[in-house]
Amino acid sequence: MIRPGITTGEVDQAAAQCMTELSCQSAFLGYRGFPGNVCISVNEEVVHGIGGARRIQYGDIVKLDVGVIKDGWVGDTATTVPVGIIDEKTQRLLRVTEDTLELAIGFARSGRRLGDMCAAIEDEVVANGYTVVREFVGHGVGRKLHEEPQVPNYGRRGSGPKLKPGMTIAIEPMVNLGGAGVRVLADDWTVVTLDGKPSAHFEHTVLITNGDPEILTWRERVVSKREGQQSISLRK
Repeated sequence: MIRPGITTGEVDQAAAQCMTELSCQSAFLGYRGFPGNVCISVNEEVVHGIGGARRIQYGDIVKLDVGVIKDGWVGDTATTVPVGIIDEKTQRLLRVTEDTLELAIGFARSGRRLGDMCAAIEDEVVANGYTVVREFVGHGVGRKLHEEPQVPNYGRRGSGPKLKPGMTIAIEPMVNLGGAGVRVLADDWTVVTLDGKPSAHFEHTVLITNGDPEILTWRERVVSKREGQQSISLRK
């Protein structure tokens, strides 16, 4: 659906129709008053964008954050989609953010401290010259959309609760090309970067097991891996 000329509102309605066909419902619609079926955020919009009259343009990047409820359980996932050919700086931002999500999932193992994962996210982002958004974080997910523990994209190694089999967490790096500062627009939902530079967002719902982490929202990568980059051991 993401192509030049389509409105973000049309994308939102298509998502609603898809959910109906799959016998599930939006976890976002009505949550704390949110008016959309999914979150659609473009370019400098970080998260919580509301579908409407805005037309997607060639060269944009579009963040799709989708939460659904199926049989009483919640799944939460996000991706960032390039519209046509985007500039090299933004392409690298997407690749690094998606790489960082995969790196973080590698820490989602029984016995590890949550802080190890959170610190690894920020370390990887900063090493690549970007910043993490600190005001919005990942979270536990299950019967409710937002459960404990919080999963920030920064932290201190060796801190936080130990991960245990059966825990399900939403890991979601939000990475800015420029500074880390953000603000909320007048609609009381849409979060944008203070400096107007692009932001990328990728998210998976991940189950902690007795072995490899299991990605419950698995999909194909949006951006190709760097040449020579190794895949981590995951279940899907």
